Amino acid sequence: MDFILAIAEDQVPSTKEPEPYMHVFLDAGGENVLAFFELPTKPAMGRDHNTPAWVQHLAFKVSTLAELESAKAKMEADGIEVIGPIDHTIFKSIYFFDPNGHRCELAVNTGTTEMRKKLDDVKWEMLEEWTQTKRAPNHARWMHQNG
Repeated sequence: MDFILAIAEDQVPSTKEPEPYMHVFLDAGGENVLAFFELPTKPAMGRDHNTPAWVQHLAFKVSTLAELESAKAKMEADGIEVIGPIDHTIFKSIYFFDPNGHRCELAVNTGTTEMRKKLDDVKWEMLEEWTQTKRAPNHARWMHQNG
């Protein structure tokens, strides 16, 4: 992910509110951009405390396990706490919080074409069963049989 642009102003263009801010843009790949603000005159951003911290997060794909491990080592060297790599059977990922408190995930695909097809074949059944029962269906139990 590359840093591509930063804009700092003393007035919000859309509301004309007098508010100093820094607006940072990151290249998220696929012609997508993530934008973050820093508002020095406001309290630190909170999160929805009715939702567990692990639920809401942004996930980004990396190409190789070596890239994932390198990112983890760099973040830890910079003092960022990193969880993982966690083996999800079809991918491995690491988790961390960005400076604004957003949980982020970097993930590398490790699953086979057969594994992805197996999940694709049952996705609608799983969603339907979940919708009806709000209990985890067993369609993908094979992913966690070894741990």
